[in-house]
This record gives sequence, structure tokens and C-alpha cells, in this order.
Amino acid sequence: MRVIACLAEGLGIRGTARVFEIDPTTVLGWLVEAAEQLKAFSAYFLHELHVTQVQLDELYAVISAVREGDVSVAEAIERLSRSPHWVWTALDPESKLLLSVQVGERTLAMAQAVLHQLAQLLAPGCVPLFLSDGYPHYLTAIVAHFGCWVHPPRCQATGPAPKPRWMPLPALLYAQVVKTMRRRRIVAVKHRVVFGTQAAVAQVLAACGWQINTAFVERLNLSLRQRVAAIGRRSATPCKSKDGLRQQLALFQVYHNFVLPHASLRQALAEPVPTHGNGSAKVWRPCTPAMAAGLTAHVWSLREVMMFRVPPWPQTQTV
Repeated sequence: MRVIACLAEGLGIRGTARVFEIDPTTVLGWLVEAAEQLKAFSAYFLHELHVTQVQLDELYAVISAVREGDVSVAEAIERLSRSPHWVWTALDPESKLLLSVQVGERTLAMAQAVLHQLAQLLAPGCVPLFLSDGYPHYLTAIVAHFGCWVHPPRCQATGPAPKPRWMPLPALLYAQVVKTMRRRRIVAVKHRVVFGTQAAVAQVLAACGWQINTAFVERLNLSLRQRVAAIGRRSATPCKSKDGLRQQLALFQVYHNFVLPHASLRQALAEPVPTHGNGSAKVWRPCTPAMAAGLTAHVWSLREVMMFRVPPWPQTQTV
């Protein structure tokens, strides 16, 4: 548990192995086994969600890859290449719940995969407000998963009937934050409403006192770089493959959603609770994104997560 906790806090595999004086292969094996449990844990809790907003973004990552084949150490180092990949994220900004995190190229196929998984997590009939940057493939992916067939009316009494068209749902709202960069600095920011009206989008955001923004998912990118060693800036320990990065991201998703309390989500207690020491009384109740989303009623420990028996196993503890 302590080894997995170190990985969850952003320490690399080799660094964790040095701390506990074990072989890095052992740490990697434990991470692989933990990732299977963590994926099943997330799949069990994240379903039929009711959310009003979803922020989408992509994070640049670097994966080290050595070409296949039996080569010497010198040749392997010589052939070592750094290939770019992207970490795709979908976040509920109200509860800070990380809905989806995937690894892949920055293509239309990956945008479709992210929206497909997101559509499976949402409750039937739930059509949230989507917020993203100006990446064009989001538009196609959102319409593909939140649309319906529409039969246009006849314009002429004779002739073939008009073919049905796939159109976005009437309740679909989608807005973009388009940033203009110059010399790696933001020089202009424009807000664009793609689906729906400006008033409808503003009404959804007014419930939280917000305007069109992607600030919350961009803040998540910083948390990812801090707690996933493989995608940290100027990291000396990039993953060797997509699978290795996916395992670390599975750990981050559960740790972020269920284990790590967020200061912005804390709840005021009705009465101060005295502590056992000489410190001041507790006036806040810690809260995780899963608690804010109504998925659980307490802060989970990493041990509870790893020991939780996902159905169809018989349950011995309550949520």
C-alpha cells in the first residue's frame, strides 16, 4: 500500500524502488496488478451520472519508445526516440470529478473514443453543457454522440422524400474558449457558442456564478503533471509505452476522485469538533469529488480502495 501511495503522490517507479529498497520490476508488477483493481473500481462507481457541465481538454505527454528487436545496449540508447502522445481528460467542474482519462494521438478517432466513453457514463437523457478549447474534432465527436435523426419536411408535393439528417439534440449546449498564442504567450481569448444560445449557456453557468471557461480542467492538467511522474515537465522517467501510462493514470483517477480531499469542496460543520490534541477545533469536513458528486459518503483510504471487492464479489463494507 505504501508503494502504491508513493506512486499516487507522483514519485517515479525507480524512485519508489530506491525508497523501499526493492527492485523496480517489483514496483512495476504491483502497479500493473493495482491498475486492474482500480479500473474495475472506477467502472463500478462511475455510471449513470447526472452532471450539468463537462470540460474537455488534451494534455501533451512524452513517451519513450525503443524499437523492437534484439539490439545491444549502445544501439538501444542510440535508437531511443521520444514520441508525442496526448492525455485526454473530461472533468465535471462542479464536483471536480474526473470522468474520463485516456491516452492516444490527437486525432478525430481519439476524440470519438473520449466522447463515447463519456456518453456511457452519463445517465440516460443527461445532456450536459460541454466546454472545450478550439480543437475542431470535439465538434464532430459531440454531435456524433449527442445527436438524433431528423426527418426534414417535404418542400414539394412530388418527388422523392428528403433523406433524414443527423442533427444535434435540441438540448445540446456547447461553447469553446479559443485562445490566440504568440511566442508561447496568450494574446487573446474569445468565447464562442457553437450549439445553443448565449442566454442558455449563461443560464447554466449562472448557477455557479461562472462565465464560459475551461479553467478547472486546465488546473487538472497541473495536478496530472504533479502526481503522474511519467508526464511531468522535463521528467527523467517517461513511460516506455501507452500501457504504462494508462496504469499510472488509472491510479491517478481513483486517487483524485475518492482518496484526495479537495480544499475547494470542503463543507462547514454545524458545530466545531474538538481535537484530541491542543490544536484548534475542526470547523470543516473534508470532501472528495466522489462525495461532492454523491457517489460515496466518506473519504476513502487507498487501502479501502484496494481491498474493496467489486461485484459480483460479496460486499463486506458499505459505501
